[in-house]
Amino acid sequence: MTPAVLARRALTGATALRGGRAWRPTPYQLAGLLCWLTLSLAFWAVPLCCDAGLHAAAVERLRDDLLHPRHPTADLPGAGSPAYSPYSLVQGAVARLTGLGGREVLLLTGPLNLLVLIVGLGRFVRMLTPRRWAPVLALAGVTSLWGAEGAGWSGGPGLLPPAATLAYPSVLALGLTCWAWALTGARARDADPVRHVGPSGLRGPSGWAALGVLYGLVLLVHPAGAVTAGLGAVALVAGGQRGWRPAVAARWALTGAVALLAGAVWPYFDVLDPAVWRGAGAEHRHLYRGLAGVFWPVLLGLPALWLRVRRGSPRDPLVLMAVLGGAVAAYGWTDGRPACARALGLVVVAALCALAVELAAPRPWPAVRRVLGVAAAAGFGVGLLTVHAGAVVPRALDPVGAVQPSRWPDYTWAARHIGRGEAVVADDPRAALALPGYGADLAAPTVPDPALDERERQRRLAGVRVVLDPGATRVERAGVVRRLRVRWLLLTPRTPVPPEAVVVTWSPRTGEVLARIGG
Repeated sequence: MTPAVLARRALTGATALRGGRAWRPTPYQLAGLLCWLTLSLAFWAVPLCCDAGLHAAAVERLRDDLLHPRHPTADLPGAGSPAYSPYSLVQGAVARLTGLGGREVLLLTGPLNLLVLIVGLGRFVRMLTPRRWAPVLALAGVTSLWGAEGAGWSGGPGLLPPAATLAYPSVLALGLTCWAWALTGARARDADPVRHVGPSGLRGPSGWAALGVLYGLVLLVHPAGAVTAGLGAVALVAGGQRGWRPAVAARWALTGAVALLAGAVWPYFDVLDPAVWRGAGAEHRHLYRGLAGVFWPVLLGLPALWLRVRRGSPRDPLVLMAVLGGAVAAYGWTDGRPACARALGLVVVAALCALAVELAAPRPWPAVRRVLGVAAAAGFGVGLLTVHAGAVVPRALDPVGAVQPSRWPDYTWAARHIGRGEAVVADDPRAALALPGYGADLAAPTVPDPALDERERQRRLAGVRVVLDPGATRVERAGVVRRLRVRWLLLTPRTPVPPEAVVVTWSPRTGEVLARIGG
């Protein structure tokens, strides 16, 4: 009998059946569960708003036809629309199998997206350091240190945006990106990356190809978010990989090629189409405004990044992430490419992860780390009280008047009268974004889409302006109604109902009226 067997501790009670100690949750598992419960409940408590109607519209069209869906918001062909990603395809299949509507499917998938994000962030931080409390501090940082103003994008890691946008593709893309970064960093640091066996158990080239598929999925789910994912991958490989042999370079080239191939073979839209990226740029143009209010937490992480340079090398992956993200964002600002603004999130995540790793170090702390701890605690309090508390604290119980999530009106009262595929003209942008999520069509899509020629969209918008113009004649309106096959008008009190329209119902909350027009 070997000495190891002789020295084995005797097992008693319930642990004897399992052959070891009873399972105990880690600090991050407890913190992640609390975060997941809190944000999921907040998400269900807040009405869907903003672009949620457009995402629900894609689910509705896929529920009708998985292979050849119509345009997400109009009675037009939908081929080439980036709304039909693998994420929305799965949602559409669920809706088709269960009979649920697009908005109901979004309510179910939001918490699943959050779970992917929380687990992925934990895996990424554990790849950076073995310190047990680093993932907890990173989760606290990215959910509360997201500036003293509401982040103006979907998929931002602060508490306030996910309270209304958990079901957005950008949130899932961010979670998948953290998973991909964790795998990338582990492979880059491996002593023999050519033979690396990752957590998935995939050995050799198949594992590198699988990692490429993961990056390709991020590219398809959220093309603008793929900018951040790709830059982070470059930083992790450049900072962690040692011993660049031809076989190693070939494996990384395989990963990149598979990622691009996965995006290229997707049949619903061409992710390499410049029109897709122009649309992403228009979506993120506003992110360059108010940078100081949104991104001041970078200042808290800069000392931590500098300490990583002092102790290690300028090739530290988190340092390279911050440098690459800042450089690409600056290039987008000076060269007029707003899609590059997404790289700003890479700077914030790198800085906050570096801060979390630094503050998770064992005691005693030197003076620099104590100062960082005090500054981080103060920033946590400011961010939580000025912005993010509104996501989880009801307005009646809020002592400081924090920003509350958007509470858009519900349009179920109008949708029950509008048939699937019937065209609507609405003068409120909120109604125009929400109604397609109930199965209705818009006479003119409100946002650009590669599936629809922009000149045709502008012609339709001009026709909508004629219908809403009180000075237009009845003949002019009738021509537009006939050409665009308008069936309904959803009008706020500021717009008079045309005399030829018939009011069907109205909303006591907003005063909007639904009127039938045309044949």
